[in-house]
Parts: sequence; C-alpha cells; structure tokens
Amino acid sequence: MNAKLKQRWISLYVENQVGVLSKISGLFSGKSYNLDSLTVGTTADPTVSRMTIATSSDEETFEQIKKQLNRMVEVIKVMDFTDSSVCMLEILYVKVKKCNKEEKEELFQIAQAFDAKVVDYGRDSLLLLFVQTAGKNDAVIKLMKEEFQSIEVVRGGSVGIEAISMAER
Repeated sequence: MNAKLKQRWISLYVENQVGVLSKISGLFSGKSYNLDSLTVGTTADPTVSRMTIATSSDEETFEQIKKQLNRMVEVIKVMDFTDSSVCMLEILYVKVKKCNKEEKEELFQIAQAFDAKVVDYGRDSLLLLFVQTAGKNDAVIKLMKEEFQSIEVVRGGSVGIEAISMAER
C-alpha cells in the first residue's frame, strides 16, 4: 500500500430506494476511488438503509469522498469510522473440497480454534462460517490456502457500529 494511503471506513444512512446503491458505487467508480468493501442492509426503519464502506485513500481524497457523499440527496448521514472506536466484523465462508478424514479432523480443530461453525458437511467436503475481523479472516484464508488443496472463499464486507466501550477492530 502506498505510504500516503490509509485504510478508511465510512458508514452511511441512506434512503432505502431503488438505485441508491448504484449511485453511490457509481460515485466511487466515476472518480476512480477504490471500494475495498461495501455492505448494505435495511435498518430498523424500513425506509432507511445503512452502508459500510472500506476504501484505501490519502487524506485529501477521503475528505473529497465524504463531501461528495454528503451532497447526495439520498444520503441522510455520513459517519467517518476511520479513527473511531468501532466494533467491526466480517462474515467469511470457506468451503474445503476433496478432503479426506484426517483433513476433516484438522478442519474441526481449526473451526474450534477460530470459533467458527461447521455449517455444512459432505462425504469429501466441509463448509465453515467465520464471523470475525477482516484481519483474522485474512489469516484464516492464508492458513487454508497453505493446508488444503481445494478451497472456495466467499467474503461479505465488514459491517461496523460505534462501540459502547473501547473496542478493537
């Protein structure tokens, strides 16, 4: 990563309408800003959605992104989580295929060590669910690639909320 670039997080409250996600992702692509992660879901109010966006940028570009998001009519509120105390987790599925009995035993041990769940099980495959920080998920993926021949990885983007007490990302 470039020395000036820093991982940054923004959370947005937006109107829950058709096309809002497209407009926001279009803002990033139109200005050549990179989206590292984008998640969106409806809030307790069905007319409002919350987005969590991760991006790598310098300070000047990040300020520009926030200003442009604030100008969008559909954006209700922009929150910068970059230097805040935030509880942030990511979902990760890892499917290990073509594994033998010993490898399955190892997978159960990995699941226990990483507090993962085995969500599906087949004759020669296993599906694990991890819900943890993106950094821990990176470590899991690295381990799985080193240990097993055939894996499939599906990651959801990180979601975050302001911490009540001091918390780590």
